[in-house]
Amino acid sequence: MKDLLLIALYAFAGACAAGLLGAVVLRLLRRRSVAVVLTVVAAVAVTAMLAGTLVVAWAMFLSAHDLKVVTLVAAMAAVVSLATALLLGRWVVAGSRALTLAARSFGDGGSFAVPGGAATAELSDLGRELAATSAKLAVSRERERALETSRRELVAWISHDLRTPLAGLRAMSEALEDGMAADPERYFRQIRTEVDRLNSMVGDLFELSRIHAGALTLTPTRISMYDLVGDAMAGADPLAREHGVRLVGGLVEPVPVEVDGKEMTRVLANLLVNAIHRTPADGTVAVAAELRAGSVVLSVTDGCGGIPEGDLERVFDTGWRGSEARTPPAGAGLGLAIVRGIVEAHAGRAAVRNVTGGCRFEVTLPAALT
Repeated sequence: MKDLLLIALYAFAGACAAGLLGAVVLRLLRRRSVAVVLTVVAAVAVTAMLAGTLVVAWAMFLSAHDLKVVTLVAAMAAVVSLATALLLGRWVVAGSRALTLAARSFGDGGSFAVPGGAATAELSDLGRELAATSAKLAVSRERERALETSRRELVAWISHDLRTPLAGLRAMSEALEDGMAADPERYFRQIRTEVDRLNSMVGDLFELSRIHAGALTLTPTRISMYDLVGDAMAGADPLAREHGVRLVGGLVEPVPVEVDGKEMTRVLANLLVNAIHRTPADGTVAVAAELRAGSVVLSVTDGCGGIPEGDLERVFDTGWRGSEARTPPAGAGLGLAIVRGIVEAHAGRAAVRNVTGGCRFEVTLPAALT
């Protein structure tokens, strides 16, 4: 027992010396390639074994022949271990470089493809995470491009829509100032109309900026959808009469909802005004509200003739007006964007689809049944 303990102590001392030396070498080479580090680790393991064996052999006074045999065996093991470590290191380095090149491609704006035959499970997991991140970045870039395009279109359209009434206001004010207005009262009424229109556009811009900034503050109250629709239709009735459009709201169920009454009234008003402007004279705008699968679905159906399939996804985008040539009363294309923002703030969703003779806008909101 005493001999075994001494052998263990001698072997431990020799291995520790080799291990400490290896630790120093690893610290000095910590910024080098994985292949170099793995080779050093393998060399430390073999050297520790060899050092422990030689110390024990020296302490036990083995013969020279036996010492040579032990040393030769340890040296052969060292050669095999070092060769294996080098091959493994080169394999890991190759996989790491492939991931680096692939990551660089999606970092420059391209898409990431997971390299085949990853060296280790960790590198495979890293490749899958990078692929998922690349997909998210691609979606984010696409959304950013769409938003940037929408901003440019909005600025262009707003500039055009502001320039027209401002030019008219200037011309009318100059005519009044020079005493050239044949009917001043008519000019005053027109100025009032243009100012109201400009005020409405500025209000829409302010509302949209609050929505985009996440500063829209809601004060939900329990209200019947029947009352909400009734108030909105009463407010839109004069505009409908002016355009010769019939407002129909016979399919509205008195379902309760928890919403901000002021903001949802704006949603309904925007949808109704949009439908009335798009519907020809003697046409019909129908409003309906029903309980469907635990949600309240509010719909406004117009007689616009339908929206091209390629434009259906852009209807609620900021600044969209169907075509660049459309002029007021189409407005600056903010009404439907405001609708979507307010509805989503209520944890709902807004959608549109074509129906016979027109299109149907649907707003889905959580029902307040308890």
